[in-house]
Amino acid sequence: MEQEKKSLFLGTEKISKLMIKFSVPCVLSLLVSALYNIVDQIFIGNSELSALGNAATGVVFPIFIIAQAFAWCYGDGCAAYLNICQGKNDSQNAHRSIGTGITVTLISGIVLMAIFYPLKTQILTLFGASENSIDYAIEYFDLILAFFPIFMLSNMMNAVIRADGTPAWSMASMLAGALTNIILDPVFIFGAKWGMFGAALATVIGQTVSFVITFIYFFRTKTFKLKLKSFIPNFKVFSGALQLGVSSFITQMTIVIISLVCNIMLAKYGAMSHYGVDIPIAIIGIESKVFTVVINLVVGIVLGCQPIISYNMGAKRYDRVKELYRKILLCTVVIGLASTLLFELAPNAVVGMFGTPTNIPNPDDYWKFGELTFRIFLCLVTFTCTVKMTSIFFQAVGKPIHAVAASMIRDIICFIPLIIILPAFFEIEGILYAAPSADLIAMIVAAILTVTFMKTLKAKPSEESTDTVLKPSSKGVIITIAREHGSSGKQIGKIVSERLGIPFYYKEMTALAAQESGLDKEFISDLNANAPAMLHSLYLSTDVVQQAIAAQDKVIRKIADNGSCVIVGRAADHVLRDYEDTVRVFIYADADYKIGRVMEVYGDSAEEAKRNIHRSDEARASYYKNISGLNWGDRHNYELMLDSSIGLEASADIICDYVRGRSK
Repeated sequence: MEQEKKSLFLGTEKISKLMIKFSVPCVLSLLVSALYNIVDQIFIGNSELSALGNAATGVVFPIFIIAQAFAWCYGDGCAAYLNICQGKNDSQNAHRSIGTGITVTLISGIVLMAIFYPLKTQILTLFGASENSIDYAIEYFDLILAFFPIFMLSNMMNAVIRADGTPAWSMASMLAGALTNIILDPVFIFGAKWGMFGAALATVIGQTVSFVITFIYFFRTKTFKLKLKSFIPNFKVFSGALQLGVSSFITQMTIVIISLVCNIMLAKYGAMSHYGVDIPIAIIGIESKVFTVVINLVVGIVLGCQPIISYNMGAKRYDRVKELYRKILLCTVVIGLASTLLFELAPNAVVGMFGTPTNIPNPDDYWKFGELTFRIFLCLVTFTCTVKMTSIFFQAVGKPIHAVAASMIRDIICFIPLIIILPAFFEIEGILYAAPSADLIAMIVAAILTVTFMKTLKAKPSEESTDTVLKPSSKGVIITIAREHGSSGKQIGKIVSERLGIPFYYKEMTALAAQESGLDKEFISDLNANAPAMLHSLYLSTDVVQQAIAAQDKVIRKIADNGSCVIVGRAADHVLRDYEDTVRVFIYADADYKIGRVMEVYGDSAEEAKRNIHRSDEARASYYKNISGLNWGDRHNYELMLDSSIGLEASADIICDYVRGRSK
């Protein structure tokens, strides 16, 4: 009931009020997270470590992101899986997935340590460390790497805390760690004069403080309870969470790839220029930290609005979806333009926050390259923010192809090739021109995708009341029917229900789920049909689809609790896996029979029928795998596997005989 009220609230409350309520905590959390990346560099740059110290932290930063990619993959995946389990009242799989996630995160941290320690010199050199900065980088990296498991666990567990309904605790954890880092940096760097080691020590102590606070929370969780057996890896359950976290992993690793390529090109062309290697690496390190603050403001706003966007999209309240996009876009443009003015009018003031260079031969070149970087590299930062915002918006509305296209076109398809090609014509300045060039192309693509998508959002026609109620029934057997497209499983289920005199549920399930959630019944009905080939898992992991799945599963249980019935589709066999008096049936047929039936029922040509059968069955298999972790059509999941090519009546006879035989 509480979840239902929250959903209705998302569909009726004033948009601006919802945006403030949901986005402000998210923005604050991301800004606090950004402090970890920027504080060290400010204090290091203002110490005797100066520009070389900043260059050193710049080459270590991408390795931080690698660790964060794994932690966020596990954490965001477990968080999304926890939300799904909450909707299903599935406490068992919730604690198993989270416990496994914690164990896997710890093991991953240790494995990364084992890989990076013996190869640290080669890896840091690959990321742009020069002979002048390598010793600083190693000194900083050695201590940071030793605390990778704690850093990763803190990030992973914080995601779960937010999903457990306590975002304030998660933010307090990050804020406490960041403040600890800020306080200890000047003490260790200036007071104790411990240099890079002091900066690293302040960072890892801050990370440890964050970890301790998150660790304490796991003794007072709201929706799940961890036991010792929770930490024994259960990869069957964890695979479902892992699928939901893959997009976070890809996003973070994209940052690593971009940083790697960028640093390699800066080192190559910097060495060929009067700037040298260290100045470009140090300045780009500063730029990336400053840009993180800007992009986190935008990402925080749109991520906070994701539940609002998703709900209204699923409810087909397209006027509210469009209004949300317009208001988020306005916020994004304001942030982008304000940042652009700062970077264009006062670039040296921004660079100056990170200290005055004292340990490089040409300080004037440092300021000149800093000015060029902020004025050229970030001149279209408004476009960068808009493209990122649009990509996250498309995730929220269940359009993964649009989301991937908007994101990848800028970072992978355009920026990386341009950063390799342009320096051949413009030397090191070509690297700087690569960013606005990629931004411009990506903005054009994002605009086309957005306009095209918005045109598909037609006003929802008024409908007559279609309230659906549970049909009268009494305690008895529940028959679930999964079927291949064209096998006539729905028709067979209807015959079985009539012969046994029990209710039949097919379309009724989506109507009931719509009433339960406030989402549109057509949207719920088309969950499988809307899942695009190659991206089923990504589509099914989006917020709006997960809301629909949770509502649908709740309704399936209500139907089963109501009494004996026949339920067709929607992975009901898995949803009702704990119901004892359930007969799980899978209906299949040979290809020729299915093609013939589809041609007869839908009027398809033979080729169309073959194509539609493949697409439909692929989507059903992906849906089943996503919510159960099991293989659709696997004989071990069903009591009856039935070839319907023997005829509809004969197939119904077999099911009825089996059910009657069980009741004797």
